Amino acid sequence: MDQAETENRRSVFRGRVVDVGVETVRLPNGQSVSLEIIRHPGGAAVVALDGEQRVCLLRQYRHAAGGWLWELPAGQIDPGERPRATAQRELAEEAGLVARDWTELGPVHSSPGVFTEIIHLYLARDLRELPVAHGADEVIEVHWYPFAEVLEWCVTSVITDAKTAIGLMRAAARVGIGYR
Repeated sequence: MDQAETENRRSVFRGRVVDVGVETVRLPNGQSVSLEIIRHPGGAAVVALDGEQRVCLLRQYRHAAGGWLWELPAGQIDPGERPRATAQRELAEEAGLVARDWTELGPVHSSPGVFTEIIHLYLARDLRELPVAHGADEVIEVHWYPFAEVLEWCVTSVITDAKTAIGLMRAAARVGIGYR
């Protein structure tokens, strides 16, 4: 057996985004255990890189994190939506950008001990600006910084959001940029 087999699942809470449950699973080693699992539809995040080698970062208020975080434009996959379409939609909605050049940077498991969420990372280039209007539930500032500077922020913990740090590092490897 290479994967766990779910024997049963009891939903504890179902919200707009997540479904929290207790699952009894048989692990690949044959043991049967009870696990608290949060089911999430997944998301997509975008490293938007302009012609001057600057990256678009959002300074976003996150109540669960206790304040402001630096993040990539990102969001939840809607039902029936493909990850790249999510990335394109979120780049437009949050940063007011569209891109003509898209490169997949691979998936990230956000917290595999409890979440099923997978975030799909993309590099977007050849950008054009659009008008942007954030929703009432979004407190977002759009900023542009030199790529090498934000890579240093990943190392010095200015950036603490995992998808952002991983996305920036993968994009840097793809385009050949290192931090100072």
